[in-house]
Amino acid sequence: MYGIDFNKLRFLVCDDNAHMRRILRTLLHSFGAREVYEAEDGATALEMYTHYVPDIVITDWAMPIFDGIELAQMIRQPESKGNPFAPIIMLTGHSEKRRVTVARDAGVTEFLAKPISAKGLYQRILNVVVSPRPFIKTKNYFGPDRRRNTSNAYIGPERRGTKEPDVIPHPSLLDKARTPG
Repeated sequence: MYGIDFNKLRFLVCDDNAHMRRILRTLLHSFGAREVYEAEDGATALEMYTHYVPDIVITDWAMPIFDGIELAQMIRQPESKGNPFAPIIMLTGHSEKRRVTVARDAGVTEFLAKPISAKGLYQRILNVVVSPRPFIKTKNYFGPDRRRNTSNAYIGPERRGTKEPDVIPHPSLLDKARTPG
């Protein structure tokens, strides 16, 4: 088991609901985080993302100006300012399979349905820090590997072609956030 020092991580919380931002900030502070930046819309979040370069982005789906999906797509542009490898945790009250798939295809790392719990949020953060998925680059996608199961036995209609995607090395948050000892 790894000890994670949340004080070493920078978070960006983006939600148009001030009450939800306060809940998230309170939970992150209770985990030990000190650097928590907040945005109320996608445009402000992108500006703060390029300025503060957070380690983890937690964003709502439905927001004004542009939504969480558009924010994720802009963050995942390899040539964009900031860190295109930052884990993105998507929050939404809508958790239908179709929406999870859309979020995954936009480069979202983890998905968390509202109402959230401290345990659920902590687990998603732990997942992105301790067990990060490799980043891949294909003709149409750049982001965390969308496959959770990497079995080569799958022969269904959505199997990848014979050409494997480029696996892109990226810095580990675990190295940054691990507690000594």
